[in-house]
Amino acid sequence: MRCPSYPSVNPLMTVPAETIRVLLVDDDAEIRALLLDYLRCHGMAVEAVENGARLRERLPSGRVDVLLLDLMLPDEDGLTLCQWAKQIHPTLPVIMLTAQGDPMSRVLGLELGADDYLPKPFEPRELVARIKAVLRRGAAVAARSLADKARFGSWTFDRLRHELLDRDGTVFALSAAEYRLLSAFVEHPGRVLNRERLLELTRGPAWWSATAASTWPCHACAASWVIRPRNAR
Repeated sequence: MRCPSYPSVNPLMTVPAETIRVLLVDDDAEIRALLLDYLRCHGMAVEAVENGARLRERLPSGRVDVLLLDLMLPDEDGLTLCQWAKQIHPTLPVIMLTAQGDPMSRVLGLELGADDYLPKPFEPRELVARIKAVLRRGAAVAARSLADKARFGSWTFDRLRHELLDRDGTVFALSAAEYRLLSAFVEHPGRVLNRERLLELTRGPAWWSATAASTWPCHACAASWVIRPRNAR
């Protein structure tokens, strides 16, 4: 029994938002048909094109979650297309499919932005696993990126650089104590934190715990000055 398929017109634009949307580029009609059916059986929405020209028409026009890109195409090589796709969508996962198994092609593909490389012939189950793996990696990177920066009002708190930026891009360097204090507020939005709780959340090295009780009000004052609106200073 064949799996139910999505509509043939603009399939990547007419499916539920949570569905994985795959764009396949391969000049082999048999491989396209096989992967269309197999990936759809695994709940993915798949659209297939046969050459680089069609890819260049299709990619900018709608959402794609994963690009499956054949290395050897009749009109343009996959490495050039991979580099172009990453320029259009820098975070788009690209899996290269190729019968060309030499290590240099793989290395070059990865250097040009490919996220994974699958030599032909391959087991379709492995392709499904690799699609899910690159999406997991992308989600993890996005989550880390969001966690690294917190925004409130007109301010951006860069937790990697220990800096606070205002709307105009002015940078305020934070001391270690100010950084921990601001982190405590950011990690507990909308909550009132008393002095003892703040001391617990901002506990740092040994020197901090020994001096926190006497110096914490100064750090709190400094942090409040940093994030105070400019016209209130």
